[in-house]
Amino acid sequence: MTAIMLATLPDVIFDPLPASAIDAATTHLHDVLQLAIEYSPANRAVVVSDTGCALACALTEAYRRCLPEATFIDFASVAPEQIQALFATLDAGDLVVLVQSTNFRLDAYRIRVELFKRGLKVIEHPHLARMPGEQSLHYIAALAYDPLYYRGTGMALKERIDRAGSAVVDSGGEQLVFGGPLESAKINIGDYRGMTNVGGQFPIGEVFTEARDLEAVNGRVRIFVFGDTAFSVNQPAKPITLVISKGRVVEAVDSTPEFDQVLANIRADEGEVWLRELGFGMNRAFSKDCTVGDIGTFERMCGIHLSLGAKHGIYAKPGFKRGVVRHHVDVFAVTESVLLDGVAVYRDGAWVV
Repeated sequence: MTAIMLATLPDVIFDPLPASAIDAATTHLHDVLQLAIEYSPANRAVVVSDTGCALACALTEAYRRCLPEATFIDFASVAPEQIQALFATLDAGDLVVLVQSTNFRLDAYRIRVELFKRGLKVIEHPHLARMPGEQSLHYIAALAYDPLYYRGTGMALKERIDRAGSAVVDSGGEQLVFGGPLESAKINIGDYRGMTNVGGQFPIGEVFTEARDLEAVNGRVRIFVFGDTAFSVNQPAKPITLVISKGRVVEAVDSTPEFDQVLANIRADEGEVWLRELGFGMNRAFSKDCTVGDIGTFERMCGIHLSLGAKHGIYAKPGFKRGVVRHHVDVFAVTESVLLDGVAVYRDGAWVV
């Protein structure tokens, strides 16, 4: 193991996670490395981390145990150009792990995108400081990798989505109807066979799509969490009911000032509020009763999430120009059941394909 340290940082005061949490993280990350990333000790590994929160420190220690021969870098103690120079020495198939209390910046250097361009495997853990205390334990639990579940259920969901002529999300008496076929689903299930890039942001667990014809989406859906203007999980005291007409949000019943601001921001920039992504979250560590503060992490919650705003770079649609559309706000549906072509694929809190 190689450590690069140029300076000693001031101590950050926080309570460390218990040893049992680090043990659990070690077990889960070992499985991620072996089963999902398929990392080989014959390749090099670099772990760039910080000491800004207890969760970042715990994950770094877990990686030290899993990758004893890796090079470990304290991000705050090393100049960006030194980190870039080290990355430049890596070969395709080598591994970079980014453990971030916030989100690392190397000037204009877009870390993960550039690393993928070099054929490197990448594991990202961003915004860890948003999940303190008990939330850190939820995060660690979400790192557990069950290949039979993720690959079996995930691929079965994709197959059903790709051939579905319609979909219905029942959120407890309200129904959101996708009255036509869906786009070919994308998977985030830790199965990178046949893919150009290996890795991404962890925890994982999602299959996502959207309506081919956005105007074919109508009905009502109750949401219990939304991403606020600080990109944090906002859970109102009472679910908000969105009224959707021809793919657009036309009313928000039982809204809150914070959600009104989200809608106002979208309308100010885009004129109207489109509903785009239909996400089938698979991570069983997260639910409406078990949340974390970072919206990008909670997006893997087992159930349905949707996106508001015209931005969704995965699926090109006429009239939505990349670089012009600005908003992609995740909202999370109270998910009682999900039907594809009238057949339930989700009920009683679990996927049943």
